[in-house]
Amino acid sequence: MGIEEKMILIRNYDLWSNLSDEEYHALKVEDGFKEVPKDQYIYFEAYNHNKIYFAKQGYIKIGFIDEEGNERVKEIIQPGDFFGQFTLERDNLQGEFAKAYKNNISLCSFAVEDFEKLLTHRPDMALKYSKWVGFKLRKIQNRLINLLNKDVKKRLENFLWQLVEQNNANGKQAMVCVPNYLTHEDIASLIGSSRQTVTTFLNELEAEKLIRYNRHQICFPDVKELQKRAAVA
Repeated sequence: MGIEEKMILIRNYDLWSNLSDEEYHALKVEDGFKEVPKDQYIYFEAYNHNKIYFAKQGYIKIGFIDEEGNERVKEIIQPGDFFGQFTLERDNLQGEFAKAYKNNISLCSFAVEDFEKLLTHRPDMALKYSKWVGFKLRKIQNRLINLLNKDVKKRLENFLWQLVEQNNANGKQAMVCVPNYLTHEDIASLIGSSRQTVTTFLNELEAEKLIRYNRHQICFPDVKELQKRAAVA
C-alpha cells in the first residue's frame, strides 16, 4: 500500500480528517502501519511500551494473563478506537497484551512523544482527543462501579446497551442490530461473571424478546426497553 493510500485511510476518521501532509509525516505514520494476522499478538505482557495504536480495521482484544496462565479480557477495541498508552502517560501498561481478534487486523502506531508534539501545535485536535480519552475513562469507571454494585443480569443489560451506543445508536430506533464479535466467554470476562451464567441470562433475555442473536449479529428488538433497563441498572 502506497503512502497516499495510507493517508486516505486514516483521514476517513474524524480526528485525522484535517491532518496536513507535514503533520502526517511528522507522526511517521507511514512507518507505523501494520497488518496483524488473526490471533497474533500486537504486544504481549507490555510494561515499558510507549506507543499509541489506532485501529483501522478489525477487532483487538486487550487483556492480561492471570496467575493460572489464562487470558483475561479487559476490553475489545473496535475500528476507529485507540489503545496502548492512550493517556499519554509513560510505562503504565502493567503487563497487558493486545491481540488480533476474530480476523486479521489493520492498525497504525505513533510514538507518544511524536503525538504529544502534534497536539501541542494543534489545540483543536488536542481538545477532540482529550474528550475521547475522558469518554473512555468514564466507560472504565462505570464498568468498575457496575462490578461493585450490580448483580450479573444488570451488568449484562448495561453491557448490551453499551454495544448499542458504540454502534451509533441512541435509543430512538425501534430495533438495532450490531456485529456479534464476542463469545460468551469474552462477555463473562468483561462483566465479571462465568460463561455458564452469561449463557443463562442471554437465553432469558432472548425469551423476554430483548435480544436475538446468531454467530454473525446480535439484534435488539426493543431498544427503548433495553435503554430503560440500563438506565436503572
